[in-house]
Amino acid sequence: MRDYRASIIAMAFVALGSNPAMAEEAALDAAAGYDDNNTIIVTGVSEGYVASNSVTATKTDTPLLDIPQTINVVTREQLEDQAHHSLADVLRYVPGTTVGQGEGNRDQITLRGQNTTADFFLDGVRDDVQYYRGLYNIERVEILKGPYALIFGRGGGGGIINRVQKSPQTEAFYAGQASINSFGAYDVSADLNSPLNDMAAVRLNAVYEHLDSHRDFVGGERYAWNPYVAFKLGENWNLGLSYEYVNDDRTTDRGIPSIATGAGQPNRPISGYRDQFFGVPGVNRTKLEAHVAKLRLDGQIANNLSFSSTLLYGDYDKIYVNVFANGAATAQNGAVALSSYSDPTKRENFIAQGNLVWDVNTGPLEHKILIGAEYGDQKSANRRLNGTLSSATLNLANPVFPTVAFNILNRDTVSDVEFFSAYVQDQISIGEHIDVVAGLRYDSFDIEGIDLFPAVDRPFARKDDKISPRLGLIFKPRGNVSLYGSYSQSFLPRSGDQFLSLSVTQENLAPEKFTNYELGAKWDVRPNLNVTLALFQLDRSNATTPDPGNPLASINVGKTRTKGVELSVAGRITPEWQVHGGYSYQDAALAGNDSVLLGQVPKHQASLWNRYDFTDSLGVGVGIIHQSNQFAAIRTTATTTKLPAFTRVDAALYYDISDAVQLQVNVENLFDTNYFADAHNNNNISTGAPVNGRFTIRAKF
Repeated sequence: MRDYRASIIAMAFVALGSNPAMAEEAALDAAAGYDDNNTIIVTGVSEGYVASNSVTATKTDTPLLDIPQTINVVTREQLEDQAHHSLADVLRYVPGTTVGQGEGNRDQITLRGQNTTADFFLDGVRDDVQYYRGLYNIERVEILKGPYALIFGRGGGGGIINRVQKSPQTEAFYAGQASINSFGAYDVSADLNSPLNDMAAVRLNAVYEHLDSHRDFVGGERYAWNPYVAFKLGENWNLGLSYEYVNDDRTTDRGIPSIATGAGQPNRPISGYRDQFFGVPGVNRTKLEAHVAKLRLDGQIANNLSFSSTLLYGDYDKIYVNVFANGAATAQNGAVALSSYSDPTKRENFIAQGNLVWDVNTGPLEHKILIGAEYGDQKSANRRLNGTLSSATLNLANPVFPTVAFNILNRDTVSDVEFFSAYVQDQISIGEHIDVVAGLRYDSFDIEGIDLFPAVDRPFARKDDKISPRLGLIFKPRGNVSLYGSYSQSFLPRSGDQFLSLSVTQENLAPEKFTNYELGAKWDVRPNLNVTLALFQLDRSNATTPDPGNPLASINVGKTRTKGVELSVAGRITPEWQVHGGYSYQDAALAGNDSVLLGQVPKHQASLWNRYDFTDSLGVGVGIIHQSNQFAAIRTTATTTKLPAFTRVDAALYYDISDAVQLQVNVENLFDTNYFADAHNNNNISTGAPVNGRFTIRAKF
């Protein structure tokens, strides 16, 4: 281990501290119904579908009105009302966010034209392994748009997704739910909280899911549990210890291929094969076993000085095996080329964060100063073995699945990433009407590894030292209205999201750079209803993208630019009517060449979820998602596959048997629209599920 590791950890836990979920100020706690007697660790203030503040965006407890970038928050109440079971479910209702297929084994998204498998966080701590993240132990999901290197370090070029974990309370309750859908999938979960004494509480969340699908041969199971114990260490100090175990075993499904529509025209998804599986039953499979432990300490050093710290250790063992369509169909009932590989990964993460937050006045100026540090060590081992198929094609007229043997080594690497960051941020209030948010972050990213393939070991290494600025100006003509402008940067090392892109031939290339310019307005129409409007331009230099002709490789495309507008609304229109939704327009292309469009970026997206309560015990929900057409990969030729536009309608019915027991029915795709939800490349396209009902019973005592 490199010699400065011990000093970094000591600094993070003795001199500083870190946690994005610092203790709320008393006024906000009271407004949300919290106080020091019933909450040990507070993770955010929300009421219904609207959130009033976030710690994620600035690492300080800040009203959303005072944050000069776009943030969408999906609260626990909305997660339950929409019966969300995955991050993909959640993000389809967030305009400006495109869900990717992720090769059927992981969460993958595109934010403002930037595709990522790694820009995911748990309570502000990096959660970058490729897997499907659960929602059973999550209080809310926060989607931050634009580069956020100041707060999160490398990556995050288009934004990040942060899951806020449920935390212990000193009020006892016992809750659980069970649900089943029309495909045969079902799940049961429990959320149990109990005080141990006046100074401690424990919370246990657990889930079991049996997975099933409209797709032939696609299913699996996942189970997880998460005990979390918290202690009050005196009047102003809290200590929390969380451990999560996840076991996920499911079918990998890379969807359907495309088919040519005519000379010089974009390919389209092949029709009539919504349920057809293009893998091999029993072979296509992904398995994950994960252990994640988190230690957290936060408190008050003085009345105006806060301290917090987080230590996270994660051990992940993941493998996925894919047989998939590796070309377009030759005809509607013709043949489709197949390919295959096996990809095992092991990763061990150790991350320590630390923050000090100091509230101080200098004359007429009020400052909230953040000083922080982060250290991490991530060890990874990855191999890829290509398969040999008994038949290289699948005949659609008479599908016979081939046999496969994985016997051709294609990649074998081990790597050790060590990073250190130090940052400072000042939130300055200049009177009642003007705020400034300014900060700098220094990142040292050091990767060393060995390419074990071919037989001669080839070591590679690169170290990047980067400075990332952030500047925001907020003007508040009224207490409930803010107008803002912001500038922010981020970077991505050449090793990529998963440390697999760096090689001896690429180790001298500079990191990719992201620069975001944004103008916006936020309006708290009422304390329980807010509206946000943003205009942005995001430039990416030294950009790479997956090669449409070879999904295992990347190509350099130069500089890209995404320009757009986002509008969002969340909260109560009336006491009975809640809404959450918005609209986005995005134009993402190669800078200087508008004919080269970025993949998986629809120009228009709109969504709106509504819940209306007729009585205290009876309510209904109606939701709509619209997405214009998009290219499945970067459009470099006239025949690049285009996914058609679609509109999907969802609905729900709620009935409370009593204060403790609720019944709920959700119907997805109410009108049985035939659509194509997402893609991985030109010939791996996901089919949207047909009409699907889910019944849920929920109880809390």
